[in-house]
Amino acid sequence: MSSDLTYNYFNYFTEIEEHFQQARGTGIFLLSPLDWALIESWKNGGVPLEAVLRGIDEAFEKWRGKKQKTQMVNSLAFCAQAVLTQAQRMAGTEQPRPERKDAPPFTDDEVHGYLKRNAEALRAAGFAEAAASIEALGSGPLDDLEDLEQRLGILEQKVLGLLRARQPEEEALTARKSLDSQLRPYRGKMTADQLSMLERQYLDRDLLEKARLPRLSLFYCT
Repeated sequence: MSSDLTYNYFNYFTEIEEHFQQARGTGIFLLSPLDWALIESWKNGGVPLEAVLRGIDEAFEKWRGKKQKTQMVNSLAFCAQAVLTQAQRMAGTEQPRPERKDAPPFTDDEVHGYLKRNAEALRAAGFAEAAASIEALGSGPLDDLEDLEQRLGILEQKVLGLLRARQPEEEALTARKSLDSQLRPYRGKMTADQLSMLERQYLDRDLLEKARLPRLSLFYCT
């Protein structure tokens, strides 16, 4: 990511969301917290965007080929096995299609505004040190987005660590039970590593949402 930052990199989430909606063919469909956590686990696991899009198409093709359809596809988790298969194929014998090179997905002003909003939210929630760190990042040049992304990731993990330490046991247990309930139909479609990463992403998201704190990654810069 630097001067040759690709459009698709920071549009990983929206491209997958739109492709899933199109493949489902029922108009606007809101992804669940589990779906967003799954997308994040693919992103963090290095799954190419192209593999995810192909996996979604493959999963829906198989679903439409069934003579009897007992229910609609209501979660990206339905496509997890197909996505994994496509990622393995691309890693082994295929080269992904070249990602299109467009203008950077956001301007310096948009990044500065994003960092400012996040710093304000963190300070309001009592995370003054993290807020100050983000303000310092925003006061410098924005010519190395890869470095900025890594620093924001480190800050987010620090904030999450503090939130976990403060979280009541009953609240943590409720979040875990909710996750287990949502994952139950799809566990057989995922590897142990996939499940572990997905669980972590889901619980991280749950913590931040309950604290009304934003994600810090540039993936969420709008």
